[in-house]
Amino acid sequence: MIILSQITGNANVKAVAHGFVEADLLTAYYVSLAVFPGNLLDRISQMKGLSEIRRRSHDPELQPFTKTWPWVELGRMLAMRSGIPSLSVPPTSPFHVYSVIKKFDKHVAAQLLKELKNGAKAIYSYEDNALATFRRAKQLGLTCLYDLPIGYWRAAHRLLDEERERWPEWIPTLTGLKDPEEKLARKDEELALANHIFVASNFTASTLKEYPGKLAPVEVIPYGFPPVAKNRIYHENFDKRPLKLLFVGGLSQRKGVADLFAAVEAIGKHVELTVVGTKKNDECKPLNIALTKHRWIQTLPNEEILKLMRDHDVLIFASLFEGFGLVITEAMSQGTPVITTDRTIGPNFIEDGVNGWLIKAASTRALQDAIENILERRRDIPNIGLAAMETASQRPWQIYSNETATAAARVVGRLNQNNYHESKSYTS
Repeated sequence: MIILSQITGNANVKAVAHGFVEADLLTAYYVSLAVFPGNLLDRISQMKGLSEIRRRSHDPELQPFTKTWPWVELGRMLAMRSGIPSLSVPPTSPFHVYSVIKKFDKHVAAQLLKELKNGAKAIYSYEDNALATFRRAKQLGLTCLYDLPIGYWRAAHRLLDEERERWPEWIPTLTGLKDPEEKLARKDEELALANHIFVASNFTASTLKEYPGKLAPVEVIPYGFPPVAKNRIYHENFDKRPLKLLFVGGLSQRKGVADLFAAVEAIGKHVELTVVGTKKNDECKPLNIALTKHRWIQTLPNEEILKLMRDHDVLIFASLFEGFGLVITEAMSQGTPVITTDRTIGPNFIEDGVNGWLIKAASTRALQDAIENILERRRDIPNIGLAAMETASQRPWQIYSNETATAAARVVGRLNQNNYHESKSYTS
């Protein structure tokens, strides 16, 4: 009944796919790369330098429905490794990520007539992946279900543009402010074509109030948590060592890293910071300097990130604009309480001081105060971490899968029923 389409097949996309399979809703799942045990991509991923492909691993349950289009995405990955920037860096280059996404979108659009004949009634697609697909879907009478993983771009520009005054030297990290008008117009048209919009947090839903027009209904369905750690140990020597802080994410001021480094610098020797993440570019001098003062790891497999979380006292995720923030739920599942802002999934799951801490976004002072308050009450960390794990245990990924499948089936059924009655009324 429903076609699912997204180029990379992220964790949340796979969860939707599983939900659709279990509800007997999935007609086809379009993705660029999908690694299944023993397939060609699985063998290619064993080759030296190509282990990154393993991140596209999928459960065998999805294999009968999966339709890949790998060559352009593989070309992008190889172009990035080639050391020839002209192939992948400029927005007009053939293997720039945005160019690859548009080609993938057109490919999926070209398959819709075939899927309609196979019984499809709807297409579920994601921001930047959906314009050509939705245009064709409208021609064929398919319902358009839209997933917006990150908040609406006009709200992002308004909120992040304020950083020009707060942290002018950090603006090179805010690459989203440089998106071309064509890309922004594309996002708006995707939203306009949608029959129903799914988001993962109340914050994301709130940003859509800045859309300059009428939108389809917006529904909030938060993602799930990873499995809860079974071996979390809290050491008793909190008062005899620095507080171990961890940040995981892209090294951009969208993630609040300037506030993080400033707060840690002000607190000094009472804390030690580990940073996991890659830089957008080398153009931000304050970032380059800050990274030399702390433990910096550019990338780690997910299993190692979860282990690192268990080895730290607190995760800091002071994001200024976040559709969800998977690292929040990952850390909570590992018993590592989180300091996060009111512009993430935090308010959906966290009760301040009970299973984590909530602060105002874009405030170094609020972040510093939160860390200093924890320093004064370090022995509360185990109880708050255990409460975070309890929260995580109540919402595994399966719940998100089930809720999304139920909601999608409801929307498609309702719209098709309405169309049927309209057709009957017209013919009569």
